[in-house]
Amino acid sequence: MNNKLKQKAGFTLVELLVVMSIIGVLVTLVAGGFRTAQLRGRDAQRKSDLKNIANSLELFLSDYGQYPADQGGLILACPYLSGTSTACSWGASEFTDNRSIYFKLVPADPDPDLDYIYRIVPGSNNKKFQLFARLENPRDQNCLDGDCENSPVSYTCGSEVCNFSITSANSTPTE
Repeated sequence: MNNKLKQKAGFTLVELLVVMSIIGVLVTLVAGGFRTAQLRGRDAQRKSDLKNIANSLELFLSDYGQYPADQGGLILACPYLSGTSTACSWGASEFTDNRSIYFKLVPADPDPDLDYIYRIVPGSNNKKFQLFARLENPRDQNCLDGDCENSPVSYTCGSEVCNFSITSANSTPTE
């Protein structure tokens, strides 16, 4: 009888493998959900940043009757001085003039390998702008043309092609 108790006191190898397999599946599911949540969080930050930059550009338009010029994908207004403006660095510059602060710190993309792009539409006399970013979530419905993988624009946002845009009311991303 004492011998039978010793045999039933532990777990079998099969039982341990089943439990470890279940734990492995659960960890995989949780890790996948966490990664998706991170992608969505960074994409939400990008959308918010571009919307806030666009609002600042509209304030600038109301003060000067035009949007600031662009230079290499950057806003040429940090600070804005008539004739001699400096390009804003994403995440490091203050978008301002000698009277107003339009943006205390121009935001940078949450991914250090990606950048935002600011562009004045050629021939618009600084009356139309476009802002671009790269969304990471391939299922995001706000991507240009609803397709995150095949962007209709050829601008690069750092190491990837841009696939999201906010523009002035009188412009389109593909203009």
